[in-house]
Amino acid sequence: MTATKKVKLSEGEALKNKDAKGSDKKVQIWIPKSTIAYEEEKLKLQIELLKLQNHVKKTGQRIVMLFEGRDAAGKGGTIKRIREHLNPRGARVVALEKPSDTERTQWYFQRYTDHLPSAGEMVLFDRSWYNRAMVEPVMGFCTDEQHKKFLKYAPIFERILVKEGITLIKLYFSVSKKMQLKRFEKRSKDPLKQYKLSPVDMQAQDLWGEYTMRKFQMLLETNTTLSPWTIVRSDNKKKARINCMKHILSKMDYEDKISDEELTPDSKILISGIDELKLMESNLAKPHKLPG
Repeated sequence: MTATKKVKLSEGEALKNKDAKGSDKKVQIWIPKSTIAYEEEKLKLQIELLKLQNHVKKTGQRIVMLFEGRDAAGKGGTIKRIREHLNPRGARVVALEKPSDTERTQWYFQRYTDHLPSAGEMVLFDRSWYNRAMVEPVMGFCTDEQHKKFLKYAPIFERILVKEGITLIKLYFSVSKKMQLKRFEKRSKDPLKQYKLSPVDMQAQDLWGEYTMRKFQMLLETNTTLSPWTIVRSDNKKKARINCMKHILSKMDYEDKISDEELTPDSKILISGIDELKLMESNLAKPHKLPG
């Protein structure tokens, strides 16, 4: 009996070679149908994102997308797929390092305003000013007073952005504690992903309850009519990516857009900030039932 060997294809390779003809120089590989379906759906949505980008450039719109969530929730992977085929000149990713000594003396939002879009641009924040809502208070990087001020002024800051004509999309990636641990363990064994592990990440499991409390406070204070949160259940990364792209596209008008039915997200994957708050409120006495 010939031993089978596991082969991991780069994303997109299965779809690219789906109808390729066989030859003596090729080896047959069996691919799950779900992988093909995911890649076909992803490609369709990436084409729509290109249409959106062209429309944004043509009309001079400005779009800001915030990607928030716990460590290993799938934010970076989703951003990568969204931006994969976009023109990088009009679709920037902002992932700021910790603030410098000078930045610490500035108005808190100042370092983020420097990266806001000009006309015709989309900016994707891989973590944003919401560092002060969860990571900073949990890890002791800000005072309680600074945290309270942030929760008070963030909705005002975002109101100004929206009133100035910026489209603001806020996405929170929700991963379970069990899945987060699984991803941490996988990263620790993969030399190509070890850079993703930081001292802060390593404490995330122990501080799970504190992060949950801060998440609840954040949603309670900053989920507004003008700038609502959308929660993305991300234990299944592929479903999270697809539904995140659908959500972004469904919120925008642009030329030659596909039907609304094709852009309707899965209600089990995408949850409104209001519904997430209700779920958290009803389970405050049962921490193990609270989403990540």
